Amino acid sequence: MSERRVTIRDVAAGAGVSRAAVSLAFNNKPGVSEATRARILEVARTLGWEPNLSARALNKRGTGTIGLAICRPARQLGLEPFYMEFISGLESVVSDHSGALLLRLVTGMDEEIELQRHWWRSGQTAGSVLVDFHEQDPRVPALSRLGIPAVAVGHPSLTGPFTSLWTDDSTAVTEAVRYLAALGHRTVARVGGTAELGHSRIRRAAFAAAMAALGLDGERQVDTDFSGESGARATRSLLSAAERPTAILYDNDLMAVAGLSVAAEMGLRVPADLSLLAWDDSQLCALTHPTLSAMGHDIHAFGAEVARALYGLLSGERATARLAATPTLTPRGSTARPSGRGSAAVPG
Repeated sequence: MSERRVTIRDVAAGAGVSRAAVSLAFNNKPGVSEATRARILEVARTLGWEPNLSARALNKRGTGTIGLAICRPARQLGLEPFYMEFISGLESVVSDHSGALLLRLVTGMDEEIELQRHWWRSGQTAGSVLVDFHEQDPRVPALSRLGIPAVAVGHPSLTGPFTSLWTDDSTAVTEAVRYLAALGHRTVARVGGTAELGHSRIRRAAFAAAMAALGLDGERQVDTDFSGESGARATRSLLSAAERPTAILYDNDLMAVAGLSVAAEMGLRVPADLSLLAWDDSQLCALTHPTLSAMGHDIHAFGAEVARALYGLLSGERATARLAATPTLTPRGSTARPSGRGSAAVPG
């Protein structure tokens, strides 16, 4: 059961005053005594009510402001191609609806829950887009109880009652491993994202299953925080091993670009000595030398689809989970058959 949204009428009734008196108290204007003001504020606090700071979350055409909270450092988010494209896709639909996107960076789940609660209770948002789901994600019970209209970007197994949109990462990872195996690679590694994220878990499991099914050599996976720095460290660690991989699959483009730099630093030729396969296929992949092969999907279109789903939900449409287009392989200059020296020690 979701919580009923508390209104100014509820606060007025609880304090035994008019709605106008509640407004005067919150705007710190004359017209109510200090004792009455204190009583009103206490009732509001107890009920969990905040004044509507945006006047109306929805305008007369049924559109409004949607919220998006992302748990990433600001500097990293500015370099992350996925979220830049995803946000641009959201914005393209928001602007068509004469709405607005309210974006905030948070440091953790608890902060996001409080932020979403504040946005909803104060009327700043009509609904929200939820991203980066964990297993047993605490946002699911907390925000569903509030009754916030939301679209969740994640597999339905992670998102509870929220309408979910997701990509089939398991199938895409399997395709990537099969492609590298078809080229002749026997020792393949994966540089993954944050281990706690649900989609990282799905990719990790799919990679292990594909490696086992194809009889490829020992499974090697390293968890990171998606940053270029952590991608470089993970790559350096893998390439310093006694038996290094001949191919590496990355969970985003930024880490793949960092991996390309590390390969050059360690005297390895890409793709003659080492094949690299990125994920997302942003413009970064076409700007490197050699250009990066990638598992790609239209992130801008995905963001737009998420926004359309949320506005549909706000308009009273029936909520349905949707599987978006599965990432597909685009081979470029960073992948090739191994030269035969694949398991040799790193030069130098």
